[in-house]
Amino acid sequence: MTGERGRPQATDPRRIFETFERHGVEYIVIGGIAAIAHGSTRNTRDVDFVASTDRPNLERLAAALRDLDARLSDTDAHLLGIDVHDPETLGSGANFTMETDAGGLDFFNDVPGAAPYDQLRDRALVIDLDGVTIRVAGRDDLIRMKQASGRPQDLDDIAALTALDDRPDRN
Repeated sequence: MTGERGRPQATDPRRIFETFERHGVEYIVIGGIAAIAHGSTRNTRDVDFVASTDRPNLERLAAALRDLDARLSDTDAHLLGIDVHDPETLGSGANFTMETDAGGLDFFNDVPGAAPYDQLRDRALVIDLDGVTIRVAGRDDLIRMKQASGRPQDLDDIAALTALDDRPDRN
């Protein structure tokens, strides 16, 4: 991922989460950061999330994405006329891979294997990161999403997450 003038830019998840919280965005972290939150040692370069798709939340998400200067990752994406700062566009059912001033950010409207948002939210792990509240997909929900994806990195995540069950310090 590159930042201004093509320089590599590391992702700053805390800044993304703080921006979401400041705007009142209701979201759940999935993907690599969720795996890490459940004890995996996986490495990731972006923040993957799902969000409530009710209109007020999409408006808050659009405002947060404006604050983060979000733009589609594909260099020619601007030619498509897709505006990730528009609530209507965000609710279209598409998935959006973006670059922001805080690094990589992927918004998923459609996640194979995912339960409806309200169920994911009810089962989410709630983490307080020095005053910033983050909701992370529950372990079983995360495993179901990764099984449905079937990508090699997701299968590795499943192996790591289920291996945690076999640790002697696990109650």
